[in-house]
Order: sequence, then structure tokens, then C-alpha cells
Amino acid sequence: MIEIKCVAQLLVRDNAGRDVSLTDIVPLLALIDQTGSIAQAAGERQLSYRHAWGLLRALEERLGGELIAKERGKGSVLSALGRAVVQAQRACAERLDGPLTLFASEVAAELNRQLGAGGTTRIHASHGYAVAALVARLGAQAPSAVDIKYRESAEAVAALARGECDFAGFHLPRGAFRELCADIYRRWLDPRRHVLVYLTGRKQGLFLTKGNPKEVRGLDDLARPDVRFVNRQPGSGTRLLLDLALNSVGIDPERINGYASTELTHTAIAAFVASGMADAGFGVAPAAHHFGLDFLPIVDEDYYFACDRARLTAGPLAAALAVLRSEDFRAGVATLEGYDPTHCGELIDVAAGLRGAPLPPGAGDVV
Repeated sequence: MIEIKCVAQLLVRDNAGRDVSLTDIVPLLALIDQTGSIAQAAGERQLSYRHAWGLLRALEERLGGELIAKERGKGSVLSALGRAVVQAQRACAERLDGPLTLFASEVAAELNRQLGAGGTTRIHASHGYAVAALVARLGAQAPSAVDIKYRESAEAVAALARGECDFAGFHLPRGAFRELCADIYRRWLDPRRHVLVYLTGRKQGLFLTKGNPKEVRGLDDLARPDVRFVNRQPGSGTRLLLDLALNSVGIDPERINGYASTELTHTAIAAFVASGMADAGFGVAPAAHHFGLDFLPIVDEDYYFACDRARLTAGPLAAALAVLRSEDFRAGVATLEGYDPTHCGELIDVAAGLRGAPLPPGAGDVV
């Protein structure tokens, strides 16, 4: 089976058109910062001292500044420019690795499909960590076992109605906004044809710089001029949820500094805040936890897969459902901050799921 990998890197180009990649130099710079020694850092990277200096000098020439500063009693330390280079490459990786991984999986799935690979579970879903865990588990069984396309929730459910996927992943808030959000999906879901598979409960809220130096206490503070915000793209379920929450507290989005600045995934939002380019973002708790950010819960929600009920008992959907119901999968999802997989894999009637009817312990396997 074909596997595809996409990698993001930054190139520095001088006036003569010569490029130097930061991919190899940044780990060297990070080690110099840790050890205070160019020789030790070079050794750990299995480079000769001379070659390490050559890499550093080549980049300094193109940047027009020094990367290393000598301080008495401290050995070699990074200059302000050196630290900026390290941060630039890390921000590149943090913000782009996720989307590139998704793109690579889509390309690989299409190539494997052209090669005649069968038994594939086609998933169109709003981005989420439990979804990624399912994809990883199915992919570990066989690279062609899953075809994932991350889409806005409404796009995913519409694709299911057109027969373009087997599982459509979408999320709905609990509480006051439930009915309004559920109306988006009702026109695509036929209660006679479709059924919902519960994935997980999760929390969405504000991502805040570690220690919350701006002292953000709630959505009201996003309207302060000193708070920089980064948003999800229009059309995403998370963006809709945020807009409804802002409206409920009387905040005009136009007053929010950075409201028009958008990223495509929860991970990218968290990376943007962690890099210092924003003070706050909005998304699911595991992303904030992964980047060491503070998290302020705003709303609880349910994540579902919609599917054709007639196709659940055989083929790839049955295999995916078995994974969702397995104890080790549930245990893995339970380790995600703010996630509750208690009812993972349980089937729910479309009408009951959309209105948020509570699930009793040990709900039946068949609706």
C-alpha cells in the first residue's frame, strides 16, 4: 500500500537566489541553547564542529545577523535573532504539520483506491482528537482501511446524504444552542435511513497563554483592545458555536481584535496562541493541553457519526463500530483532556440525538 508524507520547512533565500533550509539548523540551534556549547551540540547531532560552524555561518550570511552570542561564564547562547529563527521553524511545524498530515492521508487514500484497495471506511468529519484516534486505529490495521477527509460538519453530513462517505462526523452543543445548531443537519438526515453513532462528549472553551497574563475571565474580555484573538474559519461548527456564545452575552464580533484571523484546526489555533501571536483562541481542551496553554471551559458538546443503518452490520462499518466499542479505544479517548467516551459506539435514533435526549447506561446496540 502507498503511504504519503508531507513535510513543512522554511527556506531562507539570499539576494543571489541561494536557499538554506532551517530544518537541519534549528535542532542544532536548540541544542546550543540547551548545552551552551557548539561543540557539544554538534556532537549530539553527529556533525563535525567545522560542519556545524559552516551551517551557522551560511545562515548568518543570508540573514545578515549573528545567531550565536558569547557571554562570559555562559559559553555560547542564542542571540535574539537565533531565538527568532528557532521559533519561526517551530511555529511552521506546529501550524502546518496537522493540515499537511490530513492532506497526505487524503492523497494516499485516493492512490490506494486507484490501485483497487477495498474494504475502506470513508469518513468525512469535523476535526477532532477522538476522530483522529479512530483513524489511527483503523490505519494501524491496514493503510487502506480508512479514507479520512476533514470537512466542516454540515459538509460532512451533506456528503453522507449524497452517498460520498460512510461516516459523517459532526458535533452539537448541549443546552441553549442545541436546537438551532441541530436544524443545520436535519435536512440531510433521514430518520428512517440514518442512525447516529455516539463518539464522545467534549468541552470547548478559550485557549489562553500559560498563566493567563491578560487575565481573561470569560467571553466578555475578548472585546478588550489589548486581547488578540485567533478564530476558526467561517462555516465550521466551532465558529458557529462561538458566534452563538458571543451573541448570548451581547458581544459584537467586530469589536474583537483578530476575529477575522482564522486557522483550520483546533491544533493550529492552539499553536498560534502558544507561539505568542495571539492571547486567546477557541477550541477543544486537548489542543490547549498539548501546547501547555490555560483552558477556560465554555460549553459541553456531543460528537456523533451519522451513517446508513442498513450498512452497520457488515463490511468496513462493522469493523469501525467494533473499534469504537472496544475497551482499549474508550480508554485511549478517556485520556484526552475534557473528553468523555462513556457512550462511545452506542447507537442513537436521529431525532433523539439531535434534540440531545440523555443516553441511559448501557444503551442498546440497535435502534
